[in-house]
Amino acid sequence: MISVKRLSDALGASITGVDLSQPIAETTVADIRRAWNEHLVVVFPGQDLSAEDQTRFCLALGELEKVRSVPTQVADQPHVLFVTNIRDAGMQTVLEDGEMQFHADQCYYEAPCMATTLYAIEIPKVGGNTMFINCYDAYESLPDDLKTAIAGRKALNVYDYGANPISRGSAENPDAPKWSHPMVRTHPETGRKALFVNRLMTLVAEGLDPAESESLLERLFAHAEQDRFIYEHAWTPGDLLMWDNRCTLHARRDFDPKARRMLRRITIRGEVPN
Repeated sequence: MISVKRLSDALGASITGVDLSQPIAETTVADIRRAWNEHLVVVFPGQDLSAEDQTRFCLALGELEKVRSVPTQVADQPHVLFVTNIRDAGMQTVLEDGEMQFHADQCYYEAPCMATTLYAIEIPKVGGNTMFINCYDAYESLPDDLKTAIAGRKALNVYDYGANPISRGSAENPDAPKWSHPMVRTHPETGRKALFVNRLMTLVAEGLDPAESESLLERLFAHAEQDRFIYEHAWTPGDLLMWDNRCTLHARRDFDPKARRMLRRITIRGEVPN
């Protein structure tokens, strides 16, 4: 039986009592999913996982999503992405250095991923923490004027990986992947509403002039990024984190670029937001 321990008032829980290097029972998968829906972000500490183990766990929860933002790093594993600055590993480095602004994975596609799993292989002694925002609470606590302003409105999300991989750009690259989504989305499993805009990738609120859009977005970003909505995870090798991209945002703290950092990411396919 798994044990679930809350990690912060905002969101996040630690799950122990399960070895993800082995196949897990359907009842355990159901327990994990319930904890995930309640806490939005779950961490399984002390795991020893191969890519095949992580893949098997993800398949127990849904369909795998192929890596779409960068070329495949491992020829026979198109769903695996190594987020790393390590140049002697025989693969392309990805998002290797620097602080990365809050975002939701793959929100620039028609169907963003449902979940992201990230497994820690090598971690700097200092820095590189990942922060998560509870977008349910961020939405529910919005002032009434902001709720009214975004009700039924869509925003354009763009990811210019080549020019702005970790911070927001000021212009739309016509070649960058992009998609418009509701600024408030309803979670298909919990039925709760969540704020669905982010500082890194949301470029413009539709139906407003540029100045109005930028003012509205900045107010939303500043509101969501308050400490009261955030859990910050300090990584330890062997951690497997899974977060719900439908109701959270995440960001990365800066770290020494000379320190080695490698995490293995696999995402689970999602649905079109509504």
